[in-house]
Amino acid sequence: MARTRKQVAQINVVPMIDVMLVLLVIFMVTAPFINPGQVDLPSVGKTAQTPALPLEIIIREAGDYQLRDRAAGGEPRTVRKSDLAAEIAALHRAAPEQPVVIAADKNVRYEEVMNTMSLLQKAQIGRIGLLARPAP
Repeated sequence: MARTRKQVAQINVVPMIDVMLVLLVIFMVTAPFINPGQVDLPSVGKTAQTPALPLEIIIREAGDYQLRDRAAGGEPRTVRKSDLAAEIAALHRAAPEQPVVIAADKNVRYEEVMNTMSLLQKAQIGRIGLLARPAP
């Protein structure tokens, strides 16, 4: 009676481990010799032109809108929200490079600020920013 031998399929992983250890040693030995690349950052010279002082829109907690032209050194003057876009568009035509910043009280709803920004974008104002006071 002849016995049938069953073949057992096994994977020998010892050669693979040997190769991985050799590669690990090679990388560990060569890593200290690799010089990291230096990044040469561009330098910026001073511009002869001073930055334009912004046109400031002040939104008070009570819902008042005030407009102050810092370039003209004027005091804030109260404007209605319906007239705000027309007045800013007129000032922007006189000085198209002048940025516009929005300074809102901290208790003003964010929706009011977003509506004001949308109003400015409809008036084709390109440079809009938010004015914030730095933390003490």
